[in-house]
Amino acid sequence: MTPPSFYDDIGGHDTFVRLVDAFYAGVAADEVLRPMYPEEDLGPAKERLTLFLEQYWGGPTTYSDTRGHPRLRLRHAPFPVNPDARDRWLAHMRAAVDGLALSPLHEATLWDYLQRAAHAMVNTFEPSGIGPAAAGRGDALPLRPAADPGAPSL
Repeated sequence: MTPPSFYDDIGGHDTFVRLVDAFYAGVAADEVLRPMYPEEDLGPAKERLTLFLEQYWGGPTTYSDTRGHPRLRLRHAPFPVNPDARDRWLAHMRAAVDGLALSPLHEATLWDYLQRAAHAMVNTFEPSGIGPAAAGRGDALPLRPAADPGAPSL
């Protein structure tokens, strides 16, 4: 007999649904993250994340059965995931994890994975072009200031 999985230990499907529902409640109101979800309804994204997390933690393999290999970085490549987006994602996920009231060991295990996954998804350090800071971005200063012809060269 195989020992119970992490998925089983924390309550299975119902726990992952609660986690993902709470997470997307935060995302729905986030002016930076929300545009990264092209569907009008966040339902499809919720389902994908729930299935992925369930499979990762030892639950049903429905995610791979229906979508193939997760290819997380490839699936996120079209979206500008910069440190601000990562930090916002983590803040919403932190609130969702806290709402589960898991045992300290389970909470630490889950949170460690989520942090590593979020850091791995960063694919740019440029501003995203979406959200409140985007206003005026087209007039942003270049990364290096233009050379002043009268200034000494370095």
